[in-house]
This record gives sequence, C-alpha cells and structure tokens, in this order.
Amino acid sequence: MASSAAPSAPRFEHRTEPGRVLGIGTPHPRLSWTVDHAERGWQQTAYEVEIVRDGQPQLFRVAGAEQVLVPWPALPLTSREQAQVRVRVAHGDDWSPWSPAGVVEAGLFSESDWAGRFISPTVVGAIGNPAPLLRGRLTVPGPFRQARLYATAHGVYVPSINGRRVDDTVLAPGWTSYEHRLRYQVYDVTDLIQHGENVVDVLLGNGWYRGRLGYTNDRALYGDRLALLAQLEVTTTGGAVHVLATDGTWQARDSEVLTDDLYDGQTTDLRLRGLDNATAATKTIDADLSRLVAPEGPPMRPTEVLPAHRVWTSPAGRTLIDFGQNAVGWVRLRVSGLPAGTTVVVRHAEVLEDDELGTRPLRSALATDTWVLAGGDEVLEPSLTLHGFRYAEVTGVPGLTPGDIELVVVGSDLRRTGWFTSSHDLLDRLHDNVVWSTRGNFVDLPTDCPQRDERLGWTGDIQVFGPTATFLYDTTGLLRSWLADLSAEQLPDGSVPHVVPDVNRNTLAFTPAAAWGDAATIVPWTLYQRTGDLGILDRQYPSMRAWVDKVSSLAGPSRLWRGGFQYGDWLDPTAPPDDPYQARTDPDVVATAHFARSAGIVAQTARLLGRTDEAEKYRRLTEEVKAAFARAFVTPAGRVLSDSATGYALAIVWDLLPWEAQRHEAGRRLADLVRASGFRISTGFVGTPLICDALTATGHLDIAYRLLLQTQCPSWLYPVTMGATTIWERWDSMLPDGSINPGEMTSFNHYALGAVADWLHRTVAGLAPAAPGYRRLLIRPRPAAELTRAAARHLTPYGEASVAWERAGGQLRLTVRVPVGATAEVHVPGAGAPEQVTHGEHRWTVADPVAEQPAPARDWNDHTVRDLLDDPRMWAAVAAASVASGTTPNDVQAARRVAAFLDLPATAVAEGLAPEDRLPHARDLRRRIADLFD
Repeated sequence: MASSAAPSAPRFEHRTEPGRVLGIGTPHPRLSWTVDHAERGWQQTAYEVEIVRDGQPQLFRVAGAEQVLVPWPALPLTSREQAQVRVRVAHGDDWSPWSPAGVVEAGLFSESDWAGRFISPTVVGAIGNPAPLLRGRLTVPGPFRQARLYATAHGVYVPSINGRRVDDTVLAPGWTSYEHRLRYQVYDVTDLIQHGENVVDVLLGNGWYRGRLGYTNDRALYGDRLALLAQLEVTTTGGAVHVLATDGTWQARDSEVLTDDLYDGQTTDLRLRGLDNATAATKTIDADLSRLVAPEGPPMRPTEVLPAHRVWTSPAGRTLIDFGQNAVGWVRLRVSGLPAGTTVVVRHAEVLEDDELGTRPLRSALATDTWVLAGGDEVLEPSLTLHGFRYAEVTGVPGLTPGDIELVVVGSDLRRTGWFTSSHDLLDRLHDNVVWSTRGNFVDLPTDCPQRDERLGWTGDIQVFGPTATFLYDTTGLLRSWLADLSAEQLPDGSVPHVVPDVNRNTLAFTPAAAWGDAATIVPWTLYQRTGDLGILDRQYPSMRAWVDKVSSLAGPSRLWRGGFQYGDWLDPTAPPDDPYQARTDPDVVATAHFARSAGIVAQTARLLGRTDEAEKYRRLTEEVKAAFARAFVTPAGRVLSDSATGYALAIVWDLLPWEAQRHEAGRRLADLVRASGFRISTGFVGTPLICDALTATGHLDIAYRLLLQTQCPSWLYPVTMGATTIWERWDSMLPDGSINPGEMTSFNHYALGAVADWLHRTVAGLAPAAPGYRRLLIRPRPAAELTRAAARHLTPYGEASVAWERAGGQLRLTVRVPVGATAEVHVPGAGAPEQVTHGEHRWTVADPVAEQPAPARDWNDHTVRDLLDDPRMWAAVAAASVASGTTPNDVQAARRVAAFLDLPATAVAEGLAPEDRLPHARDLRRRIADLFD
C-alpha cells in the first residue's frame, strides 16, 4: 500500500511502442490507464491529461472516475501527427505523480496522403515463378531526424533498407477481406537510413492473396498478380520531407525463393542470393486505396524459440527431431561445411505414427521447406510460410545435433493477460495446452487449425472460444479487425459466411448455420463484457441485428428455427469419424436455442445504445423464441428433446426453461446423463463450453468435477495422458493405441474444445467479471475435494486482479486482489452472505468446506444406485468387479447398463449390470458385489 493518500503514478495501457507498432488508425485515440497502488478508501475523482503537440502542451482537467477508454480530449490528430500524452489522477485535492509519457503517432487517414501507387512486376513474379524482389532508391542529401516507411501488398511482403530487415514482422500485411479491407503497416526506419543513396528492397510472396487457400485446393482467390504499395518518408532536421513512393521507376527481379506457399512451404536456392540478376520493369496498377486501413491488433512476429529436445533416427532411417511442444512457426537450422548444391529438406508434422512423421492429418498440405545450399556456414530459415508441428524430419544434413536446430514460434504478438494454476498436474497441462492452441491459432485472425490445407477463420470456433481467448490474451484488436471483415462479407440479407474471410465462395458457405453465424452477435458481446468497450457494440450493431433478422425470417411466425443445413453440435463424440454432423442433439434444438441467445444479445445491445424501440422489439422477440422453444422441445417435467447433454446445457445456461421445476429436472437429468456415460464427455463444439456451467448452476458441482478430471477417452484429460501439448480437434484425434483417428478431418491443434478453460477461470479459481470491463469482479471459487489449491489472475482494463485459494489442515485460505478503480463481490466458500470489497489485497481463513472425512460405513440399502455412482471409490470397485467377472468390457458399459436403475436401492446394481442371473458371469458378479456391500 502507498504510504500517503496519493496513489502511485498511473501507467498507460496498450501504449504504442515506437519502432514496433506505429500509425494508429483514428484521429481520436482513447486513453486507458491503471494505478498500481492506492490506500484503501482512495477513489479517483478527477484526472488531468497533458498532450504535447509540436512542442506545445495542452492541459485538460476532467472530473470523474473514468480510467478506461477515456475519450480523446483534444482536437483530432491529423495524418502523421505525433503527440506525447501523460496523465495524473486525483482524489479530492491529492494528486498522483504524472505518468510516464506515452507517444501516439497517426497513420495516413486519407487516400491523398499516399504519393505512391500499387506496382506489379511486368515480367517476373508470375504464378509458378520465383518470388519477385522489388527495388527503389532514395537519395537523402543532408541530416535527417525521422524516417517512416508506409507499406502494404497484394500478397505478403518483407521490406529491407540498405540490406537490413526493417523489423521482425512476418507475413505482413496479414489476412483480411482484401476486397473490402487491406491493412497497411508503418515502420520507424530512422536507424536504417543513411546520408546519400538508400536502397529499399521488398520481397513479395504469395501468402493468402495468391497462394493455396482452403480445402478445395483453390489458388489466387484474390488476384493473379503480386503488387506493392510503399512510401518512404525521410524528414530532415530542417523539416523537408524526401519521399520514395512506389511508381513505374522501381525495378524487379527474381529472388532466390523459387516457390512459396503457406500450406506447401518454401523452396530457396541460396546460390542465387545476391546475384545481380537481370531486372525487369514494374508498372502501376489500378487499386482502390479507400480499402486501406491501419492495423487494430499487433503484427505477426517470432515470439519464442524452442530448442530441440531429441534428435534420432527413425525405423525408416530418417532423421527426426522432437521439439517437445506442438507449435506454429518454422525451423531454424544451422549448417556448416556442406558443399554448394547440397539439398536440405525439412518436413513437418504434429504427431508420429508408427515411429515416423504422421503426415496424413495434413491432407494435401506438403508442409515442406527445401534449401539448395551455396556452401559455407548458413542459417536456414524461411520467411514466406508457416507450419504447425512438433516434429520435423531433416534430410541432407549428416550428423545433425540438437544444438543445430530450433523451432521459431510465430504468431500475432498478443499480450498475455490471463493465468491459471492448480494442485492437479494434468489440469495444469490441459490449461497450458489451451494457451498453446490460442497462440497457434491466433495468427492474424482466429483460425481453426494451423497445419493442414485449411487454416480458416471459422466463425463457430471463435464463437465458443471467445471468453477463454479474451481472458488469456489481449485479443481485442485482432477480434475487432476480424469482426470488421465479418460485417464486410455479410450478405445484405444478414447471412454470415461460415468462414471469415470467406474463401469457400459457394451457396453453402452463406447458408445460415446456428452457432457459426451467431458469431456476429456473441463475439462482439463477449468483447464488450470483457473490455467494457461499448464502441464495439455500436460498430457491430447493424451486423448483429441483420443476423437476427435473417434468422427470424427463416423461423417465421412459429419462432422455431427448423430444417435446412446445420453443423449442429459439431464433433459430438458419438458421431462417426467420417460423419461429424451426426450429433445426438437435434439440430433444431441447437438452432432455436441460438436464435433466442442472439435475439437477447441484440435486445441488450439496443438498450445500451439507447435504441429504446428496437430494444423492446428484440426483447419481445427473445421471449417469443424462448416460449416457442419450451413448447416445442421441453416436456412439462423438464425433459428436453434429444435427451442429450448439449440440449440440457443450452436450455439451462441460456435460461430457456420457463419453470424452476423444469430447470431442476433438467439439471438432474443432465447429471444422470453424465453418470450414464461413465463420467465421459458427450458434447461437441456447442455443448462443451456450457456443460460444466449447467451442472454447477443446478447443484451438481461434484459431477462437473468428475467430468473435468476424467482421464479416459473421451475427456479433456485423455489427450493430456496421451502426451498432447495442444488441444485436439476431436476428443480422440489419437486413439488409445497411438494411431491417428481414421477421419479425414483430424487436427492436433484446435482450440474449440478447450473452451472449458473459461470455467476453470470463473468457477474453479473463481475470477469472473460482474460488470463489463471487470469494473466489478465476481469472486466465487468453488473448491472440490480433488484439488487442494487453485489460482487465477487476469490483467483487467483496471489492472491485475487475482484469486488464490488453498485447502490445508482443515482450513481454506482465500486471497483476493482487486485493482484500483474496481470493486468485487466475494463469496467466501462455506461462509455466509457475500462481501463487497474495494481495491487492494484481501485475505480470509475459514473452515475447509470440502475437507475429506473418513468414509463412513454405509448401509447401502438406504442409498440408491445414483448414490453409488456418486461415490468414486465404490463405483470404481463395482465397475472393476463388472469387468473382472466378464459382465462388461469397461466401466462405460457398466454405467450405461445401470442408467435405468439410478433410483433403485444401491443393492440393485448387480441386477442392472446382469439381469439374467443364470449366466455364469452374473453369479460371479453378484458374489463380488455382495462382498463389496459387506
């Protein structure tokens, strides 16, 4: 705590880093700051912002407690303008010290700011030819103080000045809906400029613009010519600006990169590097500069380097490398002493099968980098491709050692904001796997997978994973950009493509699909809940409303969304490997539930935006859809059509059951379904994020924990026991015998099923937002006997919030940290009414509410079969007896057999397992179970 009434100096959040990310895309940047320390009782009542422009300071004093997304108080910025900003805060007359200054620098706001035009090589650079290198020259006659490079491309580009890479950004400008939005980047290149002549080289690659894209083997979806738009501006000490802009004077030539593709890899002949090849002309091409937008999120770049854990020779004589972690990026390989002309080949895969690279999940993606050496010492590292892999195979390098090779991890350079730990090693590894799948699939936009011939922005995946992603990382800018693409590609009738950007470009791609199209409403709502940014709802509201109106037109007066194409509860584990659509839950149940959910979100959004009439319209629509759902799909006793875990989870969590008795029965039935599955997971993409919440909300926390901590297939922890280091696409992407799932669609890096991590954060650890942007926190940990401790922390917009609890010696100790500017409602486990606390660290010690007691002797005649299943030790013994006697092959079959006997006395379990007592195994089983009851 601070020793005086004044708090510590504020710190700006999301401050730009000069030389790394420049060129904000708005003339009205919003400001956010945090205060690390303040005495209890301190509350911000005013703030001052000092803005220095052209050396002239301006001071703005504002009364109020706002510190997140504060409006820009000064006149709008103009293109290229820089401003230094600092802030201080006050409680009454006590002012904090000034914050360190932050620097904002505007990008180019108008087409007229661009002196350059897109240029394309006239002879080189055609499809199938080497990657072209474009060159321009600029003479700087005198001393200079600043240099900026503005650039974008049709394709991807790698800029260098005077032989040095501009920075470590990769695959710029990234992937957007190029017809509507094309990002440009701004680089601080002051340190690369020299007096006299300066040479600017830009390597162009196919990337998403012209490379292979999508699982239908399409190529050049956006155009068949690569092109560059660049503008180097050097400002002298006297204020003159020297400009090199792309025009017809630039030259082009073939580079040493012979082929490049995101799916297939890169082939490079290093003997061609630096050769003064014949140059070709470039020409300007028509291109709409109004599409140009500044980035909203961080660039892609290397974020970590992983060493090789092991190098060995496979049964087939191949040199294999294990990096110990499934990740996204490329191999960096050091070679020495190999003669010129030597060919080195690097292949990639996520898993091994039969002790060789398991490449079948890649489908048609070659995922191969090839190098022809020039001789001498070389560091081999591609720049125009990406791979998803844990294992690599290298040919052409005899005597390879672990020190020669490493994995360069590449992705959007997102700021980590969320952490979770517990006393359970497998659970912690599961959470680590979720983190790694987030890193591997947030590569400029949220993709489904990073390795095969797909890697697309599937809407359904991010819709279910959004809450987890926004806790773990600051994904706000990345998702705002992606949502802008979604809006741009949404059809006039409100239909949302299944992938964004849309590359399928067919009728099916725009057929409205529940859970997938609902990303238009749910993702903006998630961002608002986690950031408090009402602006994202305001911007996306037309898109959100259009989606709900489209679904409403499909449902008609019945308010039931029935029939037509649906993905349903995609990859329900009961679906056959070759038919993932065949989930247990009726698609109409899934569709109508999502209709109600999205209509409700639009109603709340309209209310927040002050659209009173529309808020009432969508509120009534929501109630009508909920009533229709209950009439069509719910019995008076609370049974939901399909009698599936996903159906009950949707109805419970999204409040689709009108009567409390129905809700109670639905929760009871959901718990029984989990029991009958042997505590294995039975949900797909739709139900998985909701099932633990549904169990918890209806009083079945113990069942939720049994489901969470199950290690047999299918379960969250089964892949961990199989050595997984990322989340799999299927519950059984790898089968227990180590073989790869036979389905055509099998990824080992797919974040959707990791959406349970949100429940770990909110319920196991107990850290959740109670108001948008975490201005109020809900601290409500739900400990269980299986864990002795758990903790979560999150960098909220107000600063770091954390929760940690530990059970020891019959006591539970709870520690909570609330950031300055926020408050918290704390539910201490086992205590009475919740407490309201303000910022600071708070501690409680109470009697352990889940302290394990010696198991009492039970008269099982007084208990039911349900009670028996809920006793983990007793059920394990009964299931083992069933297997040992030959009655059932495993505990899952045992649980299914007794599902109809749950309300009977526990002693009836033998009858449930073996109703025909004349069979030898039945008599053996009954004897074994009788011994257990004695």
